[in-house]
Amino acid sequence: MFERFTEDARAVVRGAVAQAEATGERSVGAGHLLLALLERRDGRGARALVALGVADRGEAVRRAWDEARRRAGLSQAETDALAGLGIDVERIVARVEEVHGAGALAGNRRDKNWWSGRRGFGRDAKEVLEKALRIALARRERHIGDEHILLALTARPGVAAEVLADHGVTYASVTGVLDGTGRAEAG
Repeated sequence: MFERFTEDARAVVRGAVAQAEATGERSVGAGHLLLALLERRDGRGARALVALGVADRGEAVRRAWDEARRRAGLSQAETDALAGLGIDVERIVARVEEVHGAGALAGNRRDKNWWSGRRGFGRDAKEVLEKALRIALARRERHIGDEHILLALTARPGVAAEVLADHGVTYASVTGVLDGTGRAEAG
């Protein structure tokens, strides 16, 4: 599949691998793709983020992502649903961190002795990349660019889409910027 990726999309994938390495995680996740996109300045997807005003709020997006990771990847909607059932996720996270250390649920694995080798892609990252392919095909485009990865991140339910939507980046807003029909403002 990567043979259809543009150089910008490949740079996002390489950046996602670097993000996973920096956090000591075994596999690349959707969040790593999001963080790699935020670091880019070239490519249609990166320019769409700039047009939507997210480039200036990259650190806020990163903090929101880190907070979701701290909650073991639960979205705010999932946290709210559990709260409706009387389950206080923040209290559970605090208790786990009290016993096992800060970030215990985030998946940080600094102990390099337990694994060595190439980082694979987690299920969520694979789903994003597959969705990027489907989006490119639906748009009748021959290659997969970083804009397709961005669109896939906004289209697939989960923490990445929630974090982006909280910063005004939705499938509709990105499509509008890419197609030149939407307003280049954060929602």
